[in-house]
Parts: sequence; C-alpha cells; structure tokens
Amino acid sequence: MTRLSSTRPYAGRRISVDLDTVRFPDGSVGTLEMVRHPGASAVVPFLDDPADPDPRVILIRQYRHAADGYLWEIPAGTLDPGDTPDGCARRELREEAGCEAGTLEHLATIYTTPGFTDERIHLYAATGLRRVAQALEADEFLETHEVRWSEVGRMIRQGEIADGKSLSALMYMQCFRRHH
Repeated sequence: MTRLSSTRPYAGRRISVDLDTVRFPDGSVGTLEMVRHPGASAVVPFLDDPADPDPRVILIRQYRHAADGYLWEIPAGTLDPGDTPDGCARRELREEAGCEAGTLEHLATIYTTPGFTDERIHLYAATGLRRVAQALEADEFLETHEVRWSEVGRMIRQGEIADGKSLSALMYMQCFRRHH
C-alpha cells in the first residue's frame, strides 16, 4: 500500500488524526482515517521471581473514561518526545506502581488496533523491584494491588482483566517466560 497524500484535521496532546489517501494493493485508491500515536510501553512488575510457583505481581485498577469505569491493568504510558521504550517503561513503573526495576526485560511489541491506528506498545517484565514514591499525573486515578499469579489467571479467565496490552503481556509471560 502506498500513501499518496495526507492531511491532519486534528492534532492533540496525545494523538493526531490523519486522512491518508492511499493506493491499495489491487491498484485502487481510497481514503483511510488514521489515528497517529507516539507509542507506549507497559510493564509486568514482579515482586517475586517469575519462576516461583505463585509469584506476586503489581496490578493497577485505573479509571478509564473510554471504558466508563475502572479496568485492571499493568503500569503503562505514552512515550514522550526523545523517550526510549525501556526508559518509558521504567518511568511508568515508578510513577504508577511506585517501584524501580533492577532488571527490565523486553517481551514483545504489539500493534493495538492496526485497522485505524499506528500505536505500538512495547511490553516488558520488571524484576528486582525497589519501592519508591508514586508520582501520578493529574488525570490518573488508580490503585495498586499486589496479586498472586494464580489470581491473575483467574481474573483473566473470568474476564476481569479486559485491557488488551495487559492481557498480551500477562499471557506472554505465562506462555513463554514462566515454566509452570
């Protein structure tokens, strides 16, 4: 697919919206609405060794206007200009969970909804945590919770964790990093 032209009818604090005129693989031409996003990082914070039988992780319960309520999530945030994905992950872990990581391991990078946005989220696992002060932004309303891995599995199975980035990171850990 080739982009022939682009206009930006909206530029906001976190996202922009472009109208892209593109040539599709079959040669036809059309217009697509694209939400442009700088990207984000998200991190699964392990309080115990992830190889332990039932380690503790930190989950946050955060109010999300788009969901009209609270969601269970892992700490995450948008990349600032000049940020690296791992720097963003470390910052969000500190700000939202009140922890610094001894070790940060990249798990995967995912596209959130490639049908209309270029947003990519870099997923990490953090171990060797040290408690520090939280530094929430004015629009962040969240609580941190220590949750056993077995409880995380139950929450996923029962649909209590419905946030896509969190599901991706938690299930990636279960499938490819934990050996139980």
